[in-house]
Amino acid sequence: MSKDYYKILGIEKSASKEDIKRAFRSMAHKYHPDKGGGEEAAKKFKEASEAYAVLSDDAKRKQYDTFGSADPGAGYSGSTGGYSGFNPGAGFGGFDFSQFTNGQGGFHFNQGGMEFDLGDIFGEFFGGGRGRRARKGATITVDVQLSFKDSIFGTEREVSLNKRTADGKNHVETISLKIPAGIENGQGLRVPAKGEQGEGGPGDLIVRVWVKEHPVFRKEAFNLVMELAIKLTTALTGGAVTIETLDGQIELKIPAGTSHGEILRLKGKGVPYETRGFTGTHGKRGDLLIVTRVEMPRKLSKTAQRLIDDLKKEGL
Repeated sequence: MSKDYYKILGIEKSASKEDIKRAFRSMAHKYHPDKGGGEEAAKKFKEASEAYAVLSDDAKRKQYDTFGSADPGAGYSGSTGGYSGFNPGAGFGGFDFSQFTNGQGGFHFNQGGMEFDLGDIFGEFFGGGRGRRARKGATITVDVQLSFKDSIFGTEREVSLNKRTADGKNHVETISLKIPAGIENGQGLRVPAKGEQGEGGPGDLIVRVWVKEHPVFRKEAFNLVMELAIKLTTALTGGAVTIETLDGQIELKIPAGTSHGEILRLKGKGVPYETRGFTGTHGKRGDLLIVTRVEMPRKLSKTAQRLIDDLKKEGL
């Protein structure tokens, strides 16, 4: 009989990735074998690891929800309450240890599109006979709100942090943060060693960026998209209109016979980005895509009606 991974982690089937990660972290803290919980704790930890490896991976979770199995693999030996070791990349209860990076702060892990620090969970596992690994300080998370234009071109912001010193006192630290061009709404920036101080060194700072919506533009990959209302006569005969872009005012030529919903492209007026090649790093920009909206007149004068009737006679 297949295991109920949702029940193992104590979550609903509708749980988000954050819910899954939170549930696993809680169980890992409680049951990991180094805490001396014996064979039963090791069994629960193994089941939690297996459940997390499946549910945190979108493809495996979809297969599990459909067929009740996702072949999460193995790599854990918990019959005696201990570990049997692992091969890098071979997996541990479905985990890919080839994605670990051991920096000053500890171990970082990417699973199912989520990156987080497992130092607080597994830091004690790797001390060997020389004692346990000292834990680094807590991660600090702050929010920063940007205008749409600043998110496109990048900017610098000063961020004030309320931190505790080693003796438990609070102090305010201000750091200058460079926000890259083209950052997405909700994206997080990691600043190493700017978190709380701990025995194993300072933790990290996570800056979560929130972008205000623009009344005209929206971002699609490296392109900017806007809609432009044009008169029926302009669509038929062509013309020029002045539009406001993030770079300032530009005169846009409307070709004769422009259709409703047609896309006009202004090259190099989109989102800045960099490409790397044999000759180094080069700065480029996406395009500005202008979607036309032909405005139809609600009422016609007698003169306009006669002209429309003449166009009908022409078969237009």
